[in-house]
Amino acid sequence: MSLDGIVTRALVHELQACVKARIHKIYQPTDNELILHIRGQGVNGKLLLSAHPSMPRIHWTEQTWANPQEPPMFCMLLRKYCEGGVIEAIRQIGLERIVEIDVRHRDELGDSSFKTIVLEIMGRHSNLILLDPVTGVIHDGIRHVTPAISSYRVVLPGSAYVSPPSQDKVNPLEPSSGEMLDTLIVNVPDNNEDPNAVASALLGTFTGFSPLIAKEIAYRATHQGLEVRAIFDDIVNQALRQQYEPNLVLQEDGKALFSAISLTHAQGEVQSFASMHACLEAFYRDKASRDLVRQRTSDLNRFLVNEIAKNEKKLLKLKETLEEADEADLVRRNGELLTAHLHAFKRGDKSVDVVDYYEEEQPTRTIAVDPLLAPNENAQRYFRKYNKLKNSRAVVMEQMDGTKTELEYLASVLQGLESATPNDIGEIREELIEQGYIRERGIKKGMKKKKKDTPAILCYTSSEGIPIYVGKNNTQNDYVTNRLAMSSDTWLHTKDIPGSHVLIRSAEFGETTLLEAAVLAAYYSKARASSGVPVDYTRIRHVRKPSGAKPGFVIYDNQKTLYVTPDETAIQQMPSTVK
Repeated sequence: MSLDGIVTRALVHELQACVKARIHKIYQPTDNELILHIRGQGVNGKLLLSAHPSMPRIHWTEQTWANPQEPPMFCMLLRKYCEGGVIEAIRQIGLERIVEIDVRHRDELGDSSFKTIVLEIMGRHSNLILLDPVTGVIHDGIRHVTPAISSYRVVLPGSAYVSPPSQDKVNPLEPSSGEMLDTLIVNVPDNNEDPNAVASALLGTFTGFSPLIAKEIAYRATHQGLEVRAIFDDIVNQALRQQYEPNLVLQEDGKALFSAISLTHAQGEVQSFASMHACLEAFYRDKASRDLVRQRTSDLNRFLVNEIAKNEKKLLKLKETLEEADEADLVRRNGELLTAHLHAFKRGDKSVDVVDYYEEEQPTRTIAVDPLLAPNENAQRYFRKYNKLKNSRAVVMEQMDGTKTELEYLASVLQGLESATPNDIGEIREELIEQGYIRERGIKKGMKKKKKDTPAILCYTSSEGIPIYVGKNNTQNDYVTNRLAMSSDTWLHTKDIPGSHVLIRSAEFGETTLLEAAVLAAYYSKARASSGVPVDYTRIRHVRKPSGAKPGFVIYDNQKTLYVTPDETAIQQMPSTVK
């Protein structure tokens, strides 16, 4: 992972400003994350401590977190021992990804206590632990580790704290690391020609080095003609002097990397940051939110995918039925030809040759008949089948239209999930409950959950200072189009593609605002990753919702079409707020 020992060192160095500051509030918004609201000593911000299995980290955050109505037990414990306490020290253990925060606190009786919060950043084994540093006894951990899980260390209330197992690697910041490196270089054949061998050797020898750092050292040695020892010393001295280069590289394949040193081997768009905390906040801002949404909506996503598959299968069967109905005229013709040739066959025959009077050449055709039926009964059988097919055609056409509408609606809900924030999940779930797709959970029979009248709508400000509203799900789309909009406003939506309703809240605006609104409509649609996305726009007075239509469905006319390519970087730079 990108968050290695050097990144951790940079983060802890920047956090020294918190020493002697006070922990004002403590929140635990998820099972894995903790928020410390820290004030004092010129500091006022929210520090995120995360033991997430795939995204463990520590950094200042400006993200809005939705807190549970009842705090978890671990949060209550931290509030008891640490809320209102003063941070005495923040340190990193060696060059490991372990951060300890010492907190001095006075309880309601005025007695002083001293506790340590330990954040262990170890991938899926990450943990947050509160312990008594004097006795080494664990008060509790955000994730319990029982003897059945690990025979080496137990993380349970009352057990002794044992540090994570050592990997017997050398700390590159220690003076003796240079000698180890010289021995390593000698034992690596063709060390300036085989970057993979160099990177692998560095990774297996030194603690705090991620594959990213090891690969960077090997790359510089191979492509810049420098000695491995010189590059190693340069990076180590950067860390010793606490001189970092926080940067984020967005690669062409869409993956992003971050580091405390410059990454010359990574190809892509490079963003530099004033602090390591700002770098991590930028990297995890959307990633963490999307991960949380995926966790909380996995059941909805699975349900929608299954419903879409069922309706696609139903549509396929209806098309087959319609193709059979298209043969109705041929069935009627067979009945009439049999009626004209009743003398030509008898009960027991399996087929009969008839002259087709409907064709100009009057060819002879063979018609299959039921040997158990009399000639006139066979003719009537074809007429009955004709009437059935003729009547079914109108029913099938109606069912096909309904199934297509259903598919469009389900696709719009699924698109809403893809662009949802944690705060949007409730609206989407409530919509599916109201439409009868899923059952309401946690509400007693006969009781109704009070619905919020006004959803929170994302509002951007264009370069010309014009507000642009974006509905990210059907509930928000209905509100933006049918309640928020005025007749002179301009409405935008991707053409024949599930997406957001976008509203330019002004009668007068320039081409720049129109183009920015179109980019927003394309970005908040299923075509986010496409180029040349068609976006229709028209005045809101030409947009209407049919009676009885599903949420988010409208029809419109008098539209014009723009073709734009979504630009995530440009959208992130646009001023936005939630109203």
